Amino acid sequence: MRVSDFDFHLPESLIALHPAEPRDSARLLVVDPVAGLSDRHIPDLLTLLRAGDVLVVNDTRVLPAELRGSRLRGELRANVSFNLHKRVDAHTWRAFARPAKKLALLDELELGNGEADALKARVAGRGETGEVTLEFELGGAQLDEAIKAHGAMPLPPYIGAKRDVEERDKVDYQTVYAAEDGAVAAPTAGLHFTEALLQQVSDMGVTIERVTLHVGAGTFLPMKVDDTEDHVMHAEWGEIDQATVERINAARAAGGRVVAVGTTSLRLLETASLKTGTLQPFMGDTDIFITPGFRFRTVDVLMTNFHLPKSTLFMLVSAFAGFDTMHAAYAHAIREGYRFYSYGDSSLLLRAEQDD
Repeated sequence: MRVSDFDFHLPESLIALHPAEPRDSARLLVVDPVAGLSDRHIPDLLTLLRAGDVLVVNDTRVLPAELRGSRLRGELRANVSFNLHKRVDAHTWRAFARPAKKLALLDELELGNGEADALKARVAGRGETGEVTLEFELGGAQLDEAIKAHGAMPLPPYIGAKRDVEERDKVDYQTVYAAEDGAVAAPTAGLHFTEALLQQVSDMGVTIERVTLHVGAGTFLPMKVDDTEDHVMHAEWGEIDQATVERINAARAAGGRVVAVGTTSLRLLETASLKTGTLQPFMGDTDIFITPGFRFRTVDVLMTNFHLPKSTLFMLVSAFAGFDTMHAAYAHAIREGYRFYSYGDSSLLLRAEQDD
């Protein structure tokens, strides 16, 4: 399909710069390909979900992966900054550099809050579109803690271009169930849940299951092709263990729906279902790219925020609920002033009927 097929006019004023307060007070647009649209709010999940459903959340934890510092060449210093986006090994990350033109292979770097305890690294590789490979002196858990100490929350560019990172972002840009360090972007549909709401969901007979997909900064990259078939999707690391798979499959067999919280949860569940047609344990990278025509095997309902024009995520929701349905839903959301993107409002999408 043409990328332009997924374009629409989004007023910049609808891109949310801060989340709703409290976080579970945001609006929720229910999109049913058969029954139509319904304007609701996040607490209405308590009437929209059913006993026996499985709510699948992504428990990745966002690292404060924006690092600023200096490039060193003898006595010369130059200011540089990096957004880490994918761990390579215990000592190495891939990152987007600014300005990349100031960097060369084997350049030495001092990153962080001050020279005395700077996080030291070097440029171990250079790629396209400003990507570099950084090799750090520290590794493993020590490196993770140093990144937390020196880094800032990596807000999406559509927010970061309009305001500075604030102290509150450390809480606002993290789900209440975040547990596994490794993401450099939040699974934003999950930002709407409070611990109290999750308890209420559980009390009504909905099972809550955790999976892990470490969201990468590649999720923010604009598409640079005209045809979706020419797009190369970024890879992200994820895991679903055997016990979780067994519980989800048992719930489905008993008539429960699988409700994915966020496109990240959906992408992992569908990746783990590709080989056999049913959900299986999975651990590794996924670069699944979902566009209209994709056959969904596991997810029945998707909770997700509103996405940007011509983005891979708008293509995904168009595949899930229907191309025409989602264009109509987004037109409605724009008319009604729904707030878009990472800190915006949410939607609950019922899957369109699929041909056998």
